[in-house]
Amino acid sequence: MRPELIQAAELLQRNTPEAVEEAIRLLQNTVYSFSMKVCGHPEDAEDTMQEVLYRSLGHLAKIQDPQALAVWLYTVTRNRCWRMRRKPANTPARTLSLDELMPDDAELGRLLQDAAEDPEGNLLHAERHHLLHEAVLHIPAQLRIVLVLHDMEDLNTDQVSQILDLQPGTVRVRLHRARLAVRKEMGRVLEGEAAQAEAQTATSRKRGKTKAGKRPTACKELFSNLSEYLDGRVEPRTCEEMQAHIEGCPSCVAFLRDLRAAIDRCRAMEVPCDPAVAPRLRSILTREYLRMLGMAVPESTQAAL
Repeated sequence: MRPELIQAAELLQRNTPEAVEEAIRLLQNTVYSFSMKVCGHPEDAEDTMQEVLYRSLGHLAKIQDPQALAVWLYTVTRNRCWRMRRKPANTPARTLSLDELMPDDAELGRLLQDAAEDPEGNLLHAERHHLLHEAVLHIPAQLRIVLVLHDMEDLNTDQVSQILDLQPGTVRVRLHRARLAVRKEMGRVLEGEAAQAEAQTATSRKRGKTKAGKRPTACKELFSNLSEYLDGRVEPRTCEEMQAHIEGCPSCVAFLRDLRAAIDRCRAMEVPCDPAVAPRLRSILTREYLRMLGMAVPESTQAAL
């Protein structure tokens, strides 16, 4: 869970004007950032932030547990985003199969070459957040929402299940597909449409001549369980077997490194609220919240309106 939500829950319990204003600032940033990651449109994110926080004022004083606050806030925000969302350009018409999300020999070869030539360069280049944001917006919506909640908002599987009304197993399956999808999309964004098309053509020609492009069964099984492995959710014996395979397979090592880097970039991504918009709304929300509690509104808050 985002530390901002834990801090906001603690601040709201103090019931002082300064604490309330700071708590609302933290909630503003959380709602706006989440909305931008899911929808990608500043105007929609600002409208969602305003509506969600207004609707939440009556509940904030009743919620003391940060986890309950997180589930409430994300559920309301998610519902609002889903009603308003605009479909990004180039979003795939269908969800890719697991096999389609797996790397082929050509891609694994590029990963191995990149790691050998410059193990840090690709990571630094790929940390451009606007490109990552573009990649996230281009994966299917049902995968994107799981990725954003779990890897970007730092919620656990049970919390995501509650917010999306899904079984935990379904959340884990979608999370793995989302991670694979955003990794693949990030590669497409970085390499460019032309380079990707050329690579696909070369791969198709290669496959037309030989069946060597198919990955060994052991690699395919590993790829399908990588998220569980990275999140420490596999049994010790299975983990040891996967580790043994990885250590003896340079291609799997390269892919695992690339997938882990994609997950880390998602976890580090932030979309801050526009400083020109936030202060006035924060003052209005603080005033209304204090009045709801029967507290006097400070002159500083009145002057900001």
